[in-house]
Amino acid sequence: MAPGLVGLLREIAGSAAVRVLSHASGRPWLVGCWPDEELTACAVGDVRLALAGTCSLNPAELAARARQITDAAHIEPVLSGVHGCFHVLASVAGHTYARGSFSGQRRVYRAEAGGVTVLAGQSRVLARLTGAELDTAQLALRLSGDTVPHPLGWGVLWRGVHAVLPGTAVELVRDGEVRTRRWWDPPEAQLPLEEAAAGLREALERAVALRVRADEVVGADLSGGMDSTSLCFLAARAGARLVTVTMNAGASTNEDLRYATQAVGHLPRVEHLVFEPADLPAHFSGLDERVDLGDEPSAVVRTRVEQRYLAERMRARGARLRLSGFGGDQVIQSNPSYVHGLLRHSPAAGLRHAAGWRARHRRPLGAVMRALLDRGSYAAWLAEAAGLLRTPVTADDLRWGWRPHLPPWASEQAVQLCRERLLAAARDATEPLHRERGRHTWLAGAQSGGRLAGHLAHCGQLAALPYHSPYCDDAVIAAALTARPHEATSPWSYKPLLAAAMRGLVPEAILCRTTKDQFGHEWQGGLRRNRDTLAAWAEDSRLVAAGLADEDALRRALLSPQLLTGKTAELETTLGVEAWLRSLEHQHTPHGTRETNSAPTTR
Repeated sequence: MAPGLVGLLREIAGSAAVRVLSHASGRPWLVGCWPDEELTACAVGDVRLALAGTCSLNPAELAARARQITDAAHIEPVLSGVHGCFHVLASVAGHTYARGSFSGQRRVYRAEAGGVTVLAGQSRVLARLTGAELDTAQLALRLSGDTVPHPLGWGVLWRGVHAVLPGTAVELVRDGEVRTRRWWDPPEAQLPLEEAAAGLREALERAVALRVRADEVVGADLSGGMDSTSLCFLAARAGARLVTVTMNAGASTNEDLRYATQAVGHLPRVEHLVFEPADLPAHFSGLDERVDLGDEPSAVVRTRVEQRYLAERMRARGARLRLSGFGGDQVIQSNPSYVHGLLRHSPAAGLRHAAGWRARHRRPLGAVMRALLDRGSYAAWLAEAAGLLRTPVTADDLRWGWRPHLPPWASEQAVQLCRERLLAAARDATEPLHRERGRHTWLAGAQSGGRLAGHLAHCGQLAALPYHSPYCDDAVIAAALTARPHEATSPWSYKPLLAAAMRGLVPEAILCRTTKDQFGHEWQGGLRRNRDTLAAWAEDSRLVAAGLADEDALRRALLSPQLLTGKTAELETTLGVEAWLRSLEHQHTPHGTRETNSAPTTR
């Protein structure tokens, strides 16, 4: 790496200590800021191998595996069976290899700087290193929230900075060539429910055991739902002393506290903290705070201050990390579109499941039949979606996923930019994540969960309490995907795969729960509490200035959110994009980051 680039990276890091690991030749290989526990690394001959994040190998075990590597093609085979959530970084005979996690929680980006290719775990580091400008089209796509279809959702918001798609690795060779190779493929979905559940139980046990140690205090979310409750029982079995938090939503029908209290009655050594709405910062608090909001906009902005407050309460009681059940919804069950494939493999079962989902969601028979009989390609679906960006999505989509939809206040320019990107992807005959649409939507859902888990991990950095989402570990995702989709997901039972995996550990009453509480009262109350900030944003919107929002329509939405006719997620997403744009006006450095801001280069 050129000395000038190292100097620029030191400037970006500010007062944070910059660390450098070298290739066998002595040239800089990894440059960044990381605590000791974040990086497991070894040097064996001319091989350098590092895992950044949570992993099941210690340095000696990693070195033993590194001895088997003589070529970059050997890296993934020797790492088979390693659990956790981590980047893989390697230098083999002068070649550099890097990849993140399949879930997308850990990402890799690349850019050209100083005549070489530089890789990093944060796109904003490369944007500052290269002086990149915003990509307005990518920003427009973000207004559709988490419905941005694969692979457009992985696009980078900076021109000249490129994403390495999750499941793909990048290799930099001596002559400056940049190669990509696929390192992850989904397992076959062939196991009956009980066998797949046993594998999921083992994967979750290992994921939790990696993060907790006997007799140490661990913070944990305890919503009363199956996902977070399962992690609490697994952590208790691993010997942790738990500090759990439950938020008692204001709705009279809320059942979270009742189920959480039942769980606490069966957990050993637990301190249970219950918070009423009045105890917590209002939703959307801190919108004007000058904080680093990460690489891309996120709806996490709604509860960021609330989550910081909860982290402070956990830390005050000695917690050294926080476990979250986030990702369970996306990872351990398929989208109903699995019926499309089931109908072709087993017509009788397919018709029965189709009828079940139709009844559950009260969908018209004609709409269900049209979706199930559709044989269009993924590229054709993208092209169709390009013409429907202003048409609301009113029901579950049994095709290739939730169709992207822009909010009513999106400008015509935003619509046109999104349409162009979708049509370009269609013209390129973009392939789905899997040829079967049910499998594709399950994989895309797991990656959607991983993306948001990355945002939560960033919030954990800011709150000085590491935030872990074990459901988003690649090994857990792979274990879930071994299940037959129509057994892992059902219109007649709630999360049958996880229920089977946790039977005998989690109380049966919780495994049988079928309800899921919302925080609508808190959402509306937070908007009322922060109406002055929303009014100021309405008069000076960065989205309007960028030409992506209609000023009058956005003003109406911000000043009268109670009159919204669409989904609340539309406004929440827009506020996330607006807040992120405002955060760019204040340069931040990665102080205290727990991500590896690495920059391996070719020379």
